[in-house]
Amino acid sequence: MLLNSIFFLLSIASTVNAAALFIFGDSLVDTGNNNYIIPHNRANSIPYGHNAFSGEPTGRFSDGRVIVDYIAEYAKLPLIPPFLQPSADFTHGANFASGGAVVLPLSDQETLVMDLPAQLNHFGDVQKLLRNKLGEEEAKDMIEEAVYLISIGSNDYMVNYLGNPQMQQKYNPEMYVSMVIANLTNAILDLYDKGARKFAILNLSPLGCIPTLRAMNPDVSGCFEAASALALAHNHALKTVLVNTLHRLKSIKFSNPEYSYNWLNNRIMNPSKYGFKDGVNACCGSGEYGGIYSCGDNATDFKLCDNANEYIWWDSYHPTQRIHEQFAKALWNQLPPPFGLRSYTLRHLFFENTRL
Repeated sequence: MLLNSIFFLLSIASTVNAAALFIFGDSLVDTGNNNYIIPHNRANSIPYGHNAFSGEPTGRFSDGRVIVDYIAEYAKLPLIPPFLQPSADFTHGANFASGGAVVLPLSDQETLVMDLPAQLNHFGDVQKLLRNKLGEEEAKDMIEEAVYLISIGSNDYMVNYLGNPQMQQKYNPEMYVSMVIANLTNAILDLYDKGARKFAILNLSPLGCIPTLRAMNPDVSGCFEAASALALAHNHALKTVLVNTLHRLKSIKFSNPEYSYNWLNNRIMNPSKYGFKDGVNACCGSGEYGGIYSCGDNATDFKLCDNANEYIWWDSYHPTQRIHEQFAKALWNQLPPPFGLRSYTLRHLFFENTRL
């Protein structure tokens, strides 16, 4: 354990000249964009954020930091600002993630969250700002050397599919997964056309074990297997797409942690093995498993655990800061199983001198 910790710290200290970081996604990686756009679905009230920074809520759907904060730290970058933050400096990257965002917006969906197509449009806005600030050539180099982290898809299945009987009647699971993956593929190719070359694309977690889905389980106990099955189907289809893309586009690089589903599932099923006491219930929430989304937002009926570090889940949908930190460390140094032509850790993507 000590040797692993020393190796991890040395690996960070020995790297220099990190690339910029651009983030696309949903509430798992939103660092405050929703604070500026909607009066609900925000994480800007106590007890959110009480375990990090000044102990005040920051718009992160966590008791503290989220995975991209740790990744920025390991990459020797400052915290990456939300795109909507006034007067934000984007010279080290930008975070476009928005809580509630989806890959595949429904045609009749009225929402103010920034879905993936909107996030891509805003990336184009940042490109223009960088060209004006840095000049054409320097901005072009920055865009090509940057790392593009994409963490999105959960809401497509939990909300837009499982929460929408009409969608289930119209599309079977295989068809719907194909639609989501097609739109995600188009997003990757759109970023590639804009100059992106290095991608970190996160797989979906076992969705059925999230407290709110566990509470919906028609079998009363255990995880909602239909939701987890959708996540596995998504992950499998995504791997196929990435392998095909690697063959087509020789200059593109991917970090796609195939182990991520099992990584979290192992902790959910065996929390004590990994230093946790509870892998089932939310630290903050109400109802069965804490599955009613009632944490913060001036609500008075939620329960709050004594120590979030003992829990896998912070609220009805989101993991604790401790899980974010552990997963960030795994992504940073753990080489994913080889797929296609190349395999990269996040550290490899940020620092060319460590490339395999």
